[in-house]
Amino acid sequence: MTNLLIVTDAWYPQTNGVVHSLDAVGRELQGRGFTVRYLTPERFWTVPMPTYPEIRLSLAPPGAVAQFISQMAPDHIHIATEGPLGLQAKFFCMERGLAYTTSYHTRFPQYVSARVPVPTEWSYAYLRWFHSGAAATLVPTPSVVAELTAQHFTNLRIWSRGVDTVRFHPGPKTMFADLPGPHLLHVGRVAVEKNVEAFLRLEVEGTKIVVGDGPQLAELRLAFPEAVFLGKKHGEELAALYRSADVFVFPSRTDTFGNVMIEAMASGLPVAAYPVAGPLDILTDPAAGAMDENLAIAVRRALTLPREAARRHASRFTWTEAAEQFRSALAPAVRWREVAA
Repeated sequence: MTNLLIVTDAWYPQTNGVVHSLDAVGRELQGRGFTVRYLTPERFWTVPMPTYPEIRLSLAPPGAVAQFISQMAPDHIHIATEGPLGLQAKFFCMERGLAYTTSYHTRFPQYVSARVPVPTEWSYAYLRWFHSGAAATLVPTPSVVAELTAQHFTNLRIWSRGVDTVRFHPGPKTMFADLPGPHLLHVGRVAVEKNVEAFLRLEVEGTKIVVGDGPQLAELRLAFPEAVFLGKKHGEELAALYRSADVFVFPSRTDTFGNVMIEAMASGLPVAAYPVAGPLDILTDPAAGAMDENLAIAVRRALTLPREAARRHASRFTWTEAAEQFRSALAPAVRWREVAA
């Protein structure tokens, strides 16, 4: 049995692509003979992250992360996030000379600059330092590889994402019967960096429906009373919402991947998006989605696309393949035997 430790500052009860991806790949690897353990904020006191209260920053006592890793003595260490737990894990590995991998999930420089006047160069400098000691840094798409290479990151490896095609599948429209069509759906965090307002400002026919929660929700509800805001949804209810819409609108310009796009396509829902990192890598079949700098044009084009093509394209994204990419990039924590000796 191979022991894998994943250190992450993002974990349940958060609902986002980072948590979902780490959980899904862990379950896949457990079926391949791995014992997967997670070091997460749930073990420690936490405080809300400024401007992003759903993320809790861990107040791990000095030495707590080192003690956990020492007691586990994992065969592989993956540091998934650049927060307090990830930072302590990095220092521990550096001090002991242990190989580890990292992953880059969030375009943090763009997220920060959307909220406070901090130059993106400062954020990139920290991220470049954080990931510089990793045997490999896993990134979700070729576009992000190119972006980070331009920022002088090294040892980059692709780690894509998958979708549960059993949960998310085409079917009859069971919702929105009382709303004028077409039904334009967006699922995701309602926050400034997700650019939800660009979706709500579109001059297109139909009803705009937003699923998700976040710091901008109250503001946008007031500003766009004609839109339908359903809050956060999960499980079968979320799957039914995807199936019942006519097009999925993804207005973000900052996501590194966009798991919700492949969930939508698996449900038979064509996608409309800007031609930026994430959509450019995912919407490679023009029959499954439309991209345009004029998002209204992309929406109108996506409404003409066949639902079966979206489903077929989504089936290319499997957690089996994503887990294999993750596994192949892992580095042995080679000095454990030396330290133990």
